[in-house]
Amino acid sequence: MRKWVLPEYIEDILPDEARRIERLRRALLDLFEVHGYQLVQPPLLEYVESLLTGTGHDLDLRTFKLVDQLSGRTLGVRADITPQVARIDAHLLNRRGVSRLCYAGSVLHTLPAGLNRTREPLQAGAEIYGHAGIEADVEVQRLMLAALRLAGIARPQLDIGHVGVFRALVRRARADADTETALFRAVQLKDAAALRTLAGGFSAKIRAAFEQLPELTGGADVLRAAQRRLPDDPAIGKALTQLRSIGGMLRTDGIDVRFDLGELRGYHYHSGVVFAAYIEGAPNALALGGRYDEVGRAFGRARPATGFSLDLRELAAAAPAGNPRSGVLAPYSPHDAALQRRIAALRRAGTVVVVALPGRAVARTEHDCDRKLVRRAGKWQVVKI
Repeated sequence: MRKWVLPEYIEDILPDEARRIERLRRALLDLFEVHGYQLVQPPLLEYVESLLTGTGHDLDLRTFKLVDQLSGRTLGVRADITPQVARIDAHLLNRRGVSRLCYAGSVLHTLPAGLNRTREPLQAGAEIYGHAGIEADVEVQRLMLAALRLAGIARPQLDIGHVGVFRALVRRARADADTETALFRAVQLKDAAALRTLAGGFSAKIRAAFEQLPELTGGADVLRAAQRRLPDDPAIGKALTQLRSIGGMLRTDGIDVRFDLGELRGYHYHSGVVFAAYIEGAPNALALGGRYDEVGRAFGRARPATGFSLDLRELAAAAPAGNPRSGVLAPYSPHDAALQRRIAALRRAGTVVVVALPGRAVARTEHDCDRKLVRRAGKWQVVKI
């Protein structure tokens, strides 16, 4: 086996891509900061109980685990940064009011989370703690869309769902845990035959509701249809009211909103509204999020919470290509004070200056330089190559 071969779905990031990703990371963190979100940097690994607490089963199989040689306890390499931020909010910051936090860092997955996805995403996100109203949900959704616009994604499609609808149906059906899990999978896969079989023993109203749930997707008319077709249940009514209000607030921004009541991503993790942003031609969501009010309970403080995250690598790949990198090629002359001052001035202004090392053949394409420094009339001037 070649020693330079990497594991499957793990890959290096080469200069051009790394430059795009890093510029995007800096720009997003600046965007989050001007919206009042404070940066936190959780560790890459911690005790596995902390990483998985409050997340249900969703992250367990995706988390790499190892034994800590100092304590003998099991450590986990984070597969998602959100539980760590919830721990920071609940146990370290311990604020009474609203907290706005953001982050950017690597996570590691045992298996790729989707088609052609890496097992080492570069996750960035923003979260609000301490406000249960839909105003917080709308704020993070608007921030997510602003982040996509910053990357050059002009008009993404925003899909919004609510896990409360499915949970209310499960409760009314008195389904046991195994049946609930099977129903969840069938709804996610939009498997009508499986839903008919699994819901066969329920009342006619509940059975019809489960069968129709994957079909309730589209514009505002979906919510009206859901009001007619689904049982008259307070939890369902509250979920539909929230979705209607959020949709109305976002449409004033000219945002293309699509409702999907069969969207249960993060079902054991999220507690209310869930959302995802897509672009045409991409199989995976570019950004996703939702409400997860119960995550902090395991850390001693159940705080209302909502937020979103995205993979910087996927976002950089989907974004329009920016201007190609270019720089200025300078000759090697360390004792020429005028040249050194000119190089320093260009670099202070943000211009890339590459000094050609002595005795090396210079390849313009390798150095990404389209200009060079030449001495004319006793002055160092920048000219096109």
